[in-house]
Amino acid sequence: MRHVVATTREIPPGSRKIVEVAGRTIGVFNVGGRFLAVRNSCPHQGGPLCLGPTIGLITAELPGAINYEREGEILRCPWHGWEFDLATGRSVFDPNRTRVKAYPVEVETLQAETYPVAIERESVVVLIA
Repeated sequence: MRHVVATTREIPPGSRKIVEVAGRTIGVFNVGGRFLAVRNSCPHQGGPLCLGPTIGLITAELPGAINYEREGEILRCPWHGWEFDLATGRSVFDPNRTRVKAYPVEVETLQAETYPVAIERESVVVLIA
């Protein structure tokens, strides 16, 4: 079922909006123009997950060879620091067993319905079939 939750202007890049949808609280995030949504409840102890900071992922193939990647794609729970991938909802530490519900998001361009207009002897007439 579709639920319109915001305009793209309401959630600029690097920000979020927490919304109520069908009895669930969901955080909608704009990560570099890509919109992602997850349930606002940490599976650890039910903390307000979507109030936490968005960060990147630190990886290291070898000791001292540290890489920082995926800026803004990881959400850290403000209560205990559990981290989740915003795109998949999977946890960073145990992606096969621990996750938060991720929701698909679509950006739609709404089109206004238009009607042909004619001018007849200084009267404006809207034509509806």
